[in-house]
Amino acid sequence: MSVVSEARPACSEGFTPKTVVFQPDRPLLTDGGGRIAPLAVAYETYGALNAARSNAILLCHALTGDQYAAGVNPVTGKTGWWEAMVGPGKPFDTNRYFLICSNVVGGCMGTTGPASINPTTGKPYGVDFPVVTIRDMVRAQAMLIDHLGVETLFCVAGGSMGGMQVLQWAASYPERVFSAMPIATAAKHSAQNIAFHEVGRQAVMADPDWRSGRYQEQGVRPEKGLAVARMSAHITYLSEAALQRKFGRKLQDRSAPTFSFDADFQVENYLRYQGLAFVERFDANSYLFVTRACDYFDLAADYGGSLAMAFKDTKTRFCVVSFTSDWLYPTSDSRAIVHALNAGGASVSFVEIESDKGHDAFLLHEPMFIATTRGFLDSAADARGLAPDGTSK
Repeated sequence: MSVVSEARPACSEGFTPKTVVFQPDRPLLTDGGGRIAPLAVAYETYGALNAARSNAILLCHALTGDQYAAGVNPVTGKTGWWEAMVGPGKPFDTNRYFLICSNVVGGCMGTTGPASINPTTGKPYGVDFPVVTIRDMVRAQAMLIDHLGVETLFCVAGGSMGGMQVLQWAASYPERVFSAMPIATAAKHSAQNIAFHEVGRQAVMADPDWRSGRYQEQGVRPEKGLAVARMSAHITYLSEAALQRKFGRKLQDRSAPTFSFDADFQVENYLRYQGLAFVERFDANSYLFVTRACDYFDLAADYGGSLAMAFKDTKTRFCVVSFTSDWLYPTSDSRAIVHALNAGGASVSFVEIESDKGHDAFLLHEPMFIATTRGFLDSAADARGLAPDGTSK
């Protein structure tokens, strides 16, 4: 096994991520019967691992996130997606914890995905890439954690698709997870969410430049379709109250309607901007694969239809968090997780946070969420025997 960089995918040109490559003798075997070899896993770390290797936290990113949870993202030039939460003195305190964040398998920030080179053909995988699941993502993360020499994670935390990974970690590797924070997530993808994802995928595939998934070979990108997919998805991340507060019916740089299909309203201009910005950093085929992974997620189905059995007799301590205005993964989804954890005999706390910011609230500066996370980690750290400086007591 060697730490090298893989051929960079189209959406991540111009940077070399920190990457470990697992050679063909250590393939990732997927739930769908696929085989990914070699497997590159791109990741970032923050803070320092203590001598006892007991202060490691795995951060799991959401659907279109990446390994750059904090600091400056070298691709976008913007701050990391969890900048509000990660850093010295913040809840995920880099003076106390060793944080690991990896790009998911199927992604496009250095981890092997559809934009990577297929060793069999010498061309990008495209849609020949194996369809992956949340469990496949977690298996790849476990390979990385093994490589880094961490036996037990102090905590696994993440929101949305990241929260699904947290739940899968707790079910698949309960002995390796001391504490877990599934945030704004669900134990299975709802019909409504599958429907939204299908709209996005169809938008991508309807773009003439998708070229049956072979656009890289032909030097084009389905930018229009991917932008529409992002616009549709972005609406689900917000709340009606947030949209009304921020935009209402305000016009964009004009005093009267143009009576055309230009972006008359500010909210239209905002969505168009979101779509255009997204296509500069994300691969269209990766979007198809990661949304499909979410759709297939149904943790209870792996345990005879009983979610409680997924957590039976677990020693992991949990903090489940939801937000009142999140209609993508509503509080009822979190309550179902909490009920299953209680039935399984787990130690669990649950917090529903009042917020009008919608699903994306977990990525924003929410004082109650910050306080909740800090309190849970402090309590778990005391139980784990971690001193404030991150050393083991």
